[in-house]
Amino acid sequence: MLIFLDTELTNLIDREMISIGMVTEDGQYKLYLEVKDFDQSKCNSFVKSAVLPQLGFIDEACMYRVDVQDRLRGWFSMLPRSVTIACDSQVDREVLIREFGGECPNNLSGWFDLRPLIDTGVYHQAVEQYHTEERPWHHAFYDAQAHRAGWLAWMDQRRQKKVKEGS
Repeated sequence: MLIFLDTELTNLIDREMISIGMVTEDGQYKLYLEVKDFDQSKCNSFVKSAVLPQLGFIDEACMYRVDVQDRLRGWFSMLPRSVTIACDSQVDREVLIREFGGECPNNLSGWFDLRPLIDTGVYHQAVEQYHTEERPWHHAFYDAQAHRAGWLAWMDQRRQKKVKEGS
């Protein structure tokens, strides 16, 4: 099963996680966490203008850094015995591994790089259409959901192409 992942960070050099969003391919399992006690002084101007204004609207998502690993491990324990993380950034992958303390859960069996799909028209269009004023860009949960929407559109196009070729 694929899990679509996105994170928001203070900056790309001195990375500190601000938020993380994940959703499974079937949409059954979703997780969104925001870190209350990240160092805001590390945030670059883009993060200050695009990411920070979107925080704090989901009370149950807000937590202290010390509690993030337990929440992540608890969520992964509810998932099937073999899951693959799908994301469009090596940085997101590294952040997730760091949040696990370097030791990934046993059911995390692999990684899928979404970057080659970004330039496909169907993937890009689905991601663009997913984002609205209510589901803005640069929000970890909505970006993870948008990855899922892009993936599903891309897979649907592949299935339709196979059906046409088989006809």
